[in-house]
This record gives sequence, structure tokens and C-alpha cells, in this order.
Amino acid sequence: MRKTLLLGLLLAGAAQAQTTLTVITHDSFSLSKERVAQFERANNARVRFVKGGDAGELLNRLILTRRAPIADVVYGLDNSMLPRARAAGILEAYRSPALARVPAALRLDEGGLLNTVNSGLVALNYDRAAWAKTGLPLPRSLDDLKKPEYARLTVVTSPATSSPGLAFLLATVNHLGEEGAWAWWREARANGMKVVRGWSDAYYKEFSKNGGKYPIVLSYASSPAAEVYYADGYDPKKPPAQAPTANLFLPGSTFLQLEGVGILKGTKQPQLARRFVDFMLSEGVQADIPTRMWVYPAVSGTRLDPVFRFAEKPEVPPVKASVTANPQRLVDAWVTQVLRAR
Repeated sequence: MRKTLLLGLLLAGAAQAQTTLTVITHDSFSLSKERVAQFERANNARVRFVKGGDAGELLNRLILTRRAPIADVVYGLDNSMLPRARAAGILEAYRSPALARVPAALRLDEGGLLNTVNSGLVALNYDRAAWAKTGLPLPRSLDDLKKPEYARLTVVTSPATSSPGLAFLLATVNHLGEEGAWAWWREARANGMKVVRGWSDAYYKEFSKNGGKYPIVLSYASSPAAEVYYADGYDPKKPPAQAPTANLFLPGSTFLQLEGVGILKGTKQPQLARRFVDFMLSEGVQADIPTRMWVYPAVSGTRLDPVFRFAEKPEVPPVKASVTANPQRLVDAWVTQVLRAR
């Protein structure tokens, strides 16, 4: 009886000793429960995940709440958003030792405001079956999307609320220059290109592959691999000849996106937050990421599932420093020059 009571008291005390780490992420974050449980056991902690919307919405939320932080750690801010996050002072520097295993070209910030967890290629995708029904040749340039025959065929995401949308905006500015990009966006919208709030809305509601009306969608170069992986009856030993979707690598439409994890300034769990940053760059998590979020792991040597052969990796032109110096200025200009233009 006494042993049972003592055991109960010890268990209760251990439960009370547990600390809670709050991690805010974008809506597309996914990590296996087993991996999270391993971290919790190793650190006698509970991890509470909070979805903060698309990455653009997530950043806005963190800036608005910076005087009373709503989380300890943030995952999902990327290279297009780091300048604004840095200027807002919402991040506390911590450079994980594991960052040494991330190639220099993929490091977001050597000072540790954001430690790169993964990379992805923002790209236009098309639905093979739906496109075949149009009877049109595939577009070969951004200018083709402005032509009458390609009207109302494309859906993209807003640069103001979506990280892929912002990446796409930066790619067009890098390729066309600011005035050229504003003109292209205005003409493409006038030709029926739809702009929606976030990636989930674009891909799962508007894209023809998922029941929508638009056979071209702004997504990722790895999305065709995900379509194969989740297809009914998929057998990795007998993969299909091709994915049901494919990429459109139009010049000026592709952007290398680097996503990272960082500690929010004002965290009450600084040591645990640092361990979580290290955890996101650990071997197990890096191996788990590709077929959960359909991005590439940042740590060199991480093995990819064979299905990634359906994910193409094109050469992406370097982005001019002037384009990435102040992305928020470009978003503001886009709102004025494109969204509010008549």
C-alpha cells in the first residue's frame, strides 16, 4: 500500500515538474508524433504546437504580439521574411551546433536568428489530365499567362499573406524588374489569374487536381512527388511512369525558399527552446521532414525517399541583393500597384 502511494506521489511530482514549450508554426507544418514524443521524454517536457496561418500571417501575428510573446519557438519563417523579422526584433539569436552540417549556401543567418531546417523550390505546377483537356500547348514564359488563350487557368497566392506568394513575387521582380513585375501582375490578373490567401486554399480548393477550376497552381517543385506518394494504390516497388502533376519552370517563376526555426525574444524557456532548435536539425527529424512537408532537409547526407525522383530540381537564378533587402517594401508596392490598381 505504501509503495503504491509512494509511486503515485512520485509520478504526480514528475508530471508537475514537466515544463511546456509552445512552438508556433505555419499551417503546413507536420512532424511525426513519435519524434515529438522522443523530444518530450528526453527533456521531461510537453510540446504544444500552435498553427499560426500561412507564413505571412504567422509573421504578422508575431510582430503584433512581440511585447507579449505567444510562443517560445517559431518554425516556418523563411529567407523572404527574415529581413522583416530581424527589423521587428522578434527573434533571439541562437546558433545551433548542428548548423555546421548545413551547407553554407543554405544557411539563413550565421548569427542564429533563424537556423535553416529545410529548403524548397517554389514553382508553378500543372494538372496533366486537366491541361490535356484545354488543347493548348504548355506556356513557355510568364508572358504567355497574359495571353487570352490562357485566361482563367492559373491560381497563385498573395505575397501579403503567403510565403510561396512572396517568393513568387520576388522571383518576378528579380526577373522583370519592379515596373515590369507590376505590369505583368496587373495584366495577368486582368486575364483571370486568381490570387488567394494561402497555399492550402490554392492547392486544395482551387487547383483542378483537387476539384477546383484552375489547372495551373503556385506550389512547390516537390509537389508532384507528393501526388505520387499519396495516390491510391501507390506501391514504392512499382512506381508509376509519371506523376499526375508536373512543374512549369517558366523563367522568372521559381524561387529557392529556405525555412528555419528560431527562438522568440521573451521566451520563458530559453534552454528548452535551444534544445528544440537542435532537435529540428537532428538526424531523425531531418529524415522525417521530406515526406511530411515535401521539402528538402537542410542537413547534408540526409537520405531521401525514392519518391523524390518525381521532384525536379532546376537551376534557379541568383536573386539580386536589392530584391531581398526589403521584401516588405515590395509587398506594400504590390498592394498599391497591383491589388488596388484599377
